[in-house]
Amino acid sequence: MTAYLNALGLVCALGRGQADVAARLLAGDCSGMQPAADWVPGRCLPVGAVRGVLPTVPLAEHHSRNNQLLYAAALQIEPAIRAAIERHGPQRVAVVIGTSTSGIDEASADIAYSLKAGQFPAHYRYDQQALSAPAEFLADWLQLSGPAYVISTACTSSGRALMSARRLLQLGLCDAVLCGGVDTLCGLTLNGFSALEAVSDQRCNPFSANRAGINIGEAAALFLMTREASAEGPSIALLGAGASCDAHHISAPDPTGNGALQAMAKALDNAGLTAAHIGYLNLHGTATAHNDAMESQAVHHLFTGGVPCSSSKPMSGHTLGAAGALEAAFCWLVLSGHNPLGLLPPHVWDGQADPLLPTLDLVTGQHRLSTDRPRRLMSNSFAFGGNNVSLILGDAP
Repeated sequence: MTAYLNALGLVCALGRGQADVAARLLAGDCSGMQPAADWVPGRCLPVGAVRGVLPTVPLAEHHSRNNQLLYAAALQIEPAIRAAIERHGPQRVAVVIGTSTSGIDEASADIAYSLKAGQFPAHYRYDQQALSAPAEFLADWLQLSGPAYVISTACTSSGRALMSARRLLQLGLCDAVLCGGVDTLCGLTLNGFSALEAVSDQRCNPFSANRAGINIGEAAALFLMTREASAEGPSIALLGAGASCDAHHISAPDPTGNGALQAMAKALDNAGLTAAHIGYLNLHGTATAHNDAMESQAVHHLFTGGVPCSSSKPMSGHTLGAAGALEAAFCWLVLSGHNPLGLLPPHVWDGQADPLLPTLDLVTGQHRLSTDRPRRLMSNSFAFGGNNVSLILGDAP
């Protein structure tokens, strides 16, 4: 069954909305990555923050910055969402969201307050920090009664959300799914990754000999997925998906890259494609020593003829639970009418290749997406615990 991605709302460090994000993504614009000294004591770190005023969540009991980001993305495609609800009924529209932070930043502030004051502030709500909060917010706001849940598998969360959404459609449990991911900058994740010595003081530098770790970002990306192509907008589909869990280590990836290779191979098999069909690969590309070494091994092994590829994280930051959906959204934008020249997201780095890694065909200004139809793009997401997801988007059959 083909799952069509008929609408897309997104907000991240690159901007808000399809046109804004596409223009900056394809230009290799890293201006959204700005230094911040208020997250980790004693460190000034580049972060991919969403700047400017966010819309107020219409249901006060669901207030959190995480839900504000999600609401900002949803408002961009609200007419398409309302039309799907009108067509299928609220009981036949599902919500599947990936996140890893939910409302934990607000909860952390309230817990800190309670430790000093001996009681929580009057506005404190325990469920604002529940991982289920983003899906519950969308379901309550839109008055949906179909399946609504959150998947939280660290940095593969929203990649798995798209996979799960397609499965709901395949099983006939619904006729449309709001699916994607959202994660917010917060002290918990920034201090946690800093403690792991995984965060760089400079803009991240994927696959470079000088790479020194990740930058954290925040984002929301929300798709409307259905069984039918929309009469409006581009006809782009989730053609295939693959997942694996090699459980190599609680935080370190398997250095052989076997789990990543498995996920990519499964995605190709699921789509009925071979590696030669893929015109571009969005790398997970976190710029940590171990991830880039592992991923380059897996990509080199699978794509024996090479494939144009790049990491978009120097432009957006690593948005953790939102990364899978956000980078699928980047592939969607490459295929959309916002990219008439067939540009590919450039690989932004210092150009100093690591001699210990296999050579990859990293995107430069000379690369263009082939105009031959159908076009197919792959996006990788890898997470703690050896959790791996690969998605394939392309022109609908």
